[in-house]
Amino acid sequence: MLVALDVDGTIVDHDLGLSARVRDAVRAVAASGHHVVVATGRSVASTRPILAALGLDSGYLVCSNGAVTARLDPQLPNGYEVVDVVTFDPSEALSLLHAELPDAAFAVELADGGVLVAGDFPAGELDGVLRTVEFAELAGAQATRVVVRSPEHTTADFVELVGRVGLHGVNYAVGWTAWLDLAPLGVTKASALEQVRVRLGVPSRATLAVGDGRNDIEMLRWAARGVAMGQGPLEVREAADEVTAPVDEDGLADVLEGLLVRAAS
Repeated sequence: MLVALDVDGTIVDHDLGLSARVRDAVRAVAASGHHVVVATGRSVASTRPILAALGLDSGYLVCSNGAVTARLDPQLPNGYEVVDVVTFDPSEALSLLHAELPDAAFAVELADGGVLVAGDFPAGELDGVLRTVEFAELAGAQATRVVVRSPEHTTADFVELVGRVGLHGVNYAVGWTAWLDLAPLGVTKASALEQVRVRLGVPSRATLAVGDGRNDIEMLRWAARGVAMGQGPLEVREAADEVTAPVDEDGLADVLEGLLVRAAS
């Protein structure tokens, strides 16, 4: 099977804690021959420590909400190679959002792993080669992902804002905090995972996806079996075929251990 797993809120909790039970379940599924594909909004640089903790060093990786797909191979110089990347010009969206959120922090991830940063992000929230710039310098950059951070606004505020300003030419996802991700139009975790599925020759019926965020909705609908984490927003849980326990109760382990039991029976 192709087993697609979100990171934050699924593999790790929102304090970045990884339970031994979840770690062992992921490793067991990979060892049994299933294709475990981490699919995340994070950049490749930000995801690699998670892969190391899980012991995943081969296969495929979907990052930046589907804009970047990498092939993992310990024999490669960096342990991976980017096999697909989709970029977009975020200028119009940035202009609309900056007019509404003049005090927000903005980050633009580039195809080469660099990140242009305008505003303050807490240490550790962004990975890669960071370069601080003025907001005006973000215009025209070819981005794989844009992150907008405005801690004084709620998730509901972001949802209302996006609907009101009418973003065009991008996909967007509101995070579990006041965090907005922008991606190229038509690019989602699901679109990247479908290409990975074809590369691997896995039948559509043999796909499982687990996630908790709004950026996981398309992925959960794409999979033959989509499982939402118990703490996910209502719209995420409604998009799934089933709901497991929350991340702080090792809901992912429940799903993966069940998968192994089914395979053994």
